Amino acid sequence: MTYCLGIKTRDGLIGLSDGRITSGSQLSSARKVTMMGSGGDRFFIMNSGLRSVRDKTLAYLRRDMQKRRGEAYPTMLDAISAFTACLRQVAAEDKESLEASKLHFNLHAIIGGQLAEDREPYMFLVYPEGNWIEVDERTPYLSIGATAYGKPILDRALTYGTDMQTALKLAYLSFDSTRFSSNDVGFPIDMVSYHADSRSWRQSNYDYDDLSEQRQWWNRNLTELARRMPDGPWVETLVPDSLRPRLIAEEPAEEPAEEPA
Repeated sequence: MTYCLGIKTRDGLIGLSDGRITSGSQLSSARKVTMMGSGGDRFFIMNSGLRSVRDKTLAYLRRDMQKRRGEAYPTMLDAISAFTACLRQVAAEDKESLEASKLHFNLHAIIGGQLAEDREPYMFLVYPEGNWIEVDERTPYLSIGATAYGKPILDRALTYGTDMQTALKLAYLSFDSTRFSSNDVGFPIDMVSYHADSRSWRQSNYDYDDLSEQRQWWNRNLTELARRMPDGPWVETLVPDSLRPRLIAEEPAEEPAEEPA
């Protein structure tokens, strides 16, 4: 399993992918986000699914780009068309034999960027069959892999108008919720950002210890906010008088114990 998240806001694009690889009881790490192209004509691809299908599809895409002799795709629509053509070629070559071996041809991809003739950044979710959807302002994010755990905070807090600094925090918290509830998702993480105004890319990676301050702050404040939330009607019917919170001389909540990486 994996977790990859793509966000599009008014400021630009954000991509986050976890780096954990699980094979039986063995844990390893690998990059699941790939930057394609060069200079200002770049776009990112994040994948979930069989790694062999991913690697072969990207190899075919690189070959297609090399055939263009340095000429970049003019638009993201052209890039998506090239990627899906490569994906369908891999499916034609390998899907039958994979399924005969009880393996699923299940590659999903999030692809985002802004190329020379694009008026704005674009982001797409590609399905194993090669069809795709585009992110829009009403739902400004796409995720693949273990998507259920990180979805609530994005649905509640993220909008197209969210500034990039806040969107990066929400992206991390979405990952943190996912790794907390799924043993197959974990550090390190890779993050990329594209700033629409400057048409520039930035990327970095973070390990468990790099984000300890943010993780501890969130755990501490989430617990404290739950404690301070106004009591509901359940207090009168479900909580004995002896256990109801006292509003005077109340001790602050202890910080939750740090969970292992």
